[in-house]
Amino acid sequence: MNSLTHFDAQGQAHMVDVAAKASTHRVGVAGGRIEMQADTLAIIEAGSAKKGDVLGIARIAGIMAAKKTSELIPLCHPLALTRVALEFELVHADAANAASVACTATVETVGPTGVEMEALTAVQIALLTIYDMCKAVDRGMTITDVRLLEKHGGKSGSFINR
Repeated sequence: MNSLTHFDAQGQAHMVDVAAKASTHRVGVAGGRIEMQADTLAIIEAGSAKKGDVLGIARIAGIMAAKKTSELIPLCHPLALTRVALEFELVHADAANAASVACTATVETVGPTGVEMEALTAVQIALLTIYDMCKAVDRGMTITDVRLLEKHGGKSGSFINR
């Protein structure tokens, strides 16, 4: 296992120096879901939530969050993002699974460091926004399975976690 890059030889936290790293096209893809009652999913699907277009607002929140990742996570570099895209899939309840909304965020840049944290942040904030917009009818929603799905670019190449 590699050493943790955010600690120096004395064990003190520091921001990783990426000045000598080559700028390459970098992609991070993260996913997660929010489980809910079937009636809550029906409200989202019908577009009848009292606060408005749940998925449209969650998409904008996720994009905004990706752009602010370095302000939220102390040792992340501020990055010039070239693309942030969020997709949602409505999953209806069946005997084995609760109703849910799955979210996938894809973030891209050209630079010396990756965009995994930006993709993860986008998913988390998009799912939290869905919770916020629907909590009046379903306080028992659960955000789950948030994880990095893919990363591409840089010296370490590609990672796929599907």
